[in-house]
Amino acid sequence: MYLGKQIRLERIINRNNGRTIIVPMDHGVSMGALPGLIDMKQTVDDLAEGGADAVLMHKGLIRCGCRHRGNDIGLIMHLSASTDLTPSKNAKALVGTVEEAIRHGADAVSCHVNLGDPDEAAMLSDLGRVAEACDNWGMPLIAMVYGRGPKIANSYAPEVVAHCARVGNELGADIVKVSYTGDPASFADVVAGCCVPVVIAGGPVMDSTRELLTMIHDSLKAGGAGCSIGRNVFEHPRRTQLVRAMRALVHEDADIETAMKIVGDD
Repeated sequence: MYLGKQIRLERIINRNNGRTIIVPMDHGVSMGALPGLIDMKQTVDDLAEGGADAVLMHKGLIRCGCRHRGNDIGLIMHLSASTDLTPSKNAKALVGTVEEAIRHGADAVSCHVNLGDPDEAAMLSDLGRVAEACDNWGMPLIAMVYGRGPKIANSYAPEVVAHCARVGNELGADIVKVSYTGDPASFADVVAGCCVPVVIAGGPVMDSTRELLTMIHDSLKAGGAGCSIGRNVFEHPRRTQLVRAMRALVHEDADIETAMKIVGDD
């Protein structure tokens, strides 16, 4: 790995344990101004105070909420977009470049691919070209890869998730983000098929904080490298405490009960 890429990668992933806590906040393009994404400065401050390793956002929001004061935090610029207003919302288009990310001071970029979508070929092509640019500039790449299409009955099926992770790995990602398969044994197989760190997505808003922390804990037990979780974090009523609890799990190997006490949930 080029030295420049390694230096940037260590801004978003802990060099001692190879793990990370990323909070994506790119949802405004797809879903609009959700709770937690209105006052971006305050949200980023809360996440940094809690100890998140990095936040992820589109280029236009970087000027609204990253690194303006307080604790430092890594920055990932997202390059893919679609909206929920289109019938083809799973078809992601590139809306940014690695060069733009460098100008914005990003430590990494991310690219989204939905395998199984009719536009899969275009998204794979985009990922390949972004990976090449990342290598040329020494920029880390996070690939978010999900199985979403007419032939996929269950996006969380272990074989589907494993295939998604492998695609991201093979096309040049430095970190791969996929759905959690639901249990440590099957997720261990996903991790085993990759030679780069694998982090889990959060998915829809969960029913309880314990459910979220248990998923993170179990993914780590399976060899996962942490999490990249958005709405379940930035919409949480005690998001700073939640991130502290996540940090205890990811970076201190705490158990679930210890993490729950940090959040203050029953």
